[in-house]
Amino acid sequence: MVPELGHFALIIALGLSAVLFVLPLWGAYTANTTLMYSGRSLATGQFIMVSIALACLGYAFLHDDFSVSYIAGHSNSLMPVYYKISAIWGGHEGSLLLWMFMLSGWTFAIAMLSRSLPLDMQARVLAVMGFVATGFALFILLTSNPFDRILPMAPLEGSDLNPLLQDPGLIFHPPLLYMGYVGFSTVFAFAIAALLTGKLDTAWARWSRPWATTAWAFLTLGLALGSWWAYYELGWGGWWFWDPVENAAFMPWLVGTALIHSLAVTEKRGLFKSWTILLAIFAFSLSLLGTFLVRSGVLNSIHAFANDPDRGLFVLGFLGVVVGGSLLLFALRAPVVKSRPGFNLFSREALLLANNILLMISMLTVLFGTLFPLIADAMKLGKYSVGAPYFNLTFTPFITMVCLLMGIAPFSRWKRSSGDSIRRNIKAPIIISLSAAALVPLLLGKYTTIAVAVSFVGVWVLSTTWTDLLVKSSHKAGFSKGLKQHSLSYWGMIIAHTGIAFTVLGVGYTTQYSDEQKVRMSIGQPVVVAEREFTLESLDKVRGPNYIADEARVVMRKNGRVIREFKPQKRRYLASGQIMTEVAIAPGFLRDIYIAVGEAENISPNTRPMRIHYNAFVRWIWLGALLMAVGGMLAVIDKRYRKRVRTADEKSPANATAISGAQ
Repeated sequence: MVPELGHFALIIALGLSAVLFVLPLWGAYTANTTLMYSGRSLATGQFIMVSIALACLGYAFLHDDFSVSYIAGHSNSLMPVYYKISAIWGGHEGSLLLWMFMLSGWTFAIAMLSRSLPLDMQARVLAVMGFVATGFALFILLTSNPFDRILPMAPLEGSDLNPLLQDPGLIFHPPLLYMGYVGFSTVFAFAIAALLTGKLDTAWARWSRPWATTAWAFLTLGLALGSWWAYYELGWGGWWFWDPVENAAFMPWLVGTALIHSLAVTEKRGLFKSWTILLAIFAFSLSLLGTFLVRSGVLNSIHAFANDPDRGLFVLGFLGVVVGGSLLLFALRAPVVKSRPGFNLFSREALLLANNILLMISMLTVLFGTLFPLIADAMKLGKYSVGAPYFNLTFTPFITMVCLLMGIAPFSRWKRSSGDSIRRNIKAPIIISLSAAALVPLLLGKYTTIAVAVSFVGVWVLSTTWTDLLVKSSHKAGFSKGLKQHSLSYWGMIIAHTGIAFTVLGVGYTTQYSDEQKVRMSIGQPVVVAEREFTLESLDKVRGPNYIADEARVVMRKNGRVIREFKPQKRRYLASGQIMTEVAIAPGFLRDIYIAVGEAENISPNTRPMRIHYNAFVRWIWLGALLMAVGGMLAVIDKRYRKRVRTADEKSPANATAISGAQ
């Protein structure tokens, strides 16, 4: 009965979404305040219904209701409770329900937290969100219903969740990733609402900016957690593989990064309106493209959820409607979107525009590498595989230029800035960066061109960021007073750019200074890797709640002293019989020691193949991502975003009274 209740709640959510699309939009068109106000109630009802559906699916998982097809395929009575909960979104149907839940949550947030918006603008934004929700609710109910029953003979036991997903990463990674992925629907909705009115003044950019930054921060956390999860779960020792599905989440992040900076220019200077609108459309469109790639079966990836062309065609059709419709609306409204550019070559506007273009080019290189094998296959040109060498070669130069310009932009001024002023401020960072490029590779023991370049670029971003803080905090009344005068959004920028510096250094140094050794270890016989001695002490059989494992106990010594004990495992899951590697990691700020046990071979029972990794600076990658997300969140809570922003019409004395009365 509970699954039927969840199914019924989804049907009601579909109806509310459709009404949310129609009524507030018609109310805004006819200036009917009652219909416009209905958007808030409809958004609340939609969120409640989708929450009920998600709760019903969770209840069925916890009670091992294997008569539900989705649960029978993704759960097992032996699974721990926390994995049963995370299994709700561990497969295609449940992950779509999570997507719908996030979408309804963002819609509800706009309804509750955007009451300072003009009523007609909020009504249009909620209507666009209702349109998107209608599409996804139809997708779930018509092609991917998580509540479908197996009747009349339900299985007594489930087939188990994919062992790769039986990990705490599944609990946090998809919700965080979807918060960012789906969050760009809010900026898309604001952009379409602004196009519908034809009034793209600075107010809509101010309204959109906190929503865009929040979505970007969550997507940053989701990508970082996915990278960390792949690092310790897959057993390969890598943190990024340029997998097509990884790329599908990375591309919206690149466009989102360009978007939040373009919104700043539009808000402060009233420029780049058309460009900002297009970035908002592209950010959400790439999120939908990622959904198509993951769920259509066109990709061969360990991250892909589904292999059903019918589902893929539905998403592709919806993607065509959203992208085609929004671009058509943009084309119709483009003549009224006017900006009067008034800035010179060294102004902040020019530097931010250059960085935006470079970020878009970076995204296009990733998009081409991701889609080319699909296009070539569809055109009968043969089977192609695009791997890390292509992405590293094409992506790295552009993102390097982004970092170099990032260091200059803080020292420039809006509208007009002199080259002399910029040169004066970047002298110290240049000296610091060149010194780091010369000395750090020597200190780390490996002097290569890449190590020199990484040291320069990473330290350049770090030194320019903090030099800017130092310059802007210099105050006649004292440095400490100058620090206190900065806004939260400025501190957010400082922290986020610091995070980028750490990520750049982490990526470069872990590539250059890591070491991997494949060794065959026998009990009691030490091997040496990265100036450390590793000894296999024992091989034991252990049992978990739903698996049995071969566990190796490895002791690491340095200079004869025991530093760490490792217990990597090779697990066999009872329900599916799948074999999984469970690595052991000794974390550190400057390095990780990472051990994975290999398959048993036809050799001595006291011998096992092992992979021992010395991963230098790898944690700086995730530390940087965390700092970026913290910086984004600090910018969002800046008090200026809680102030009422008047539109151009509201600033007009003739219209102020009428608009006030309508609200």
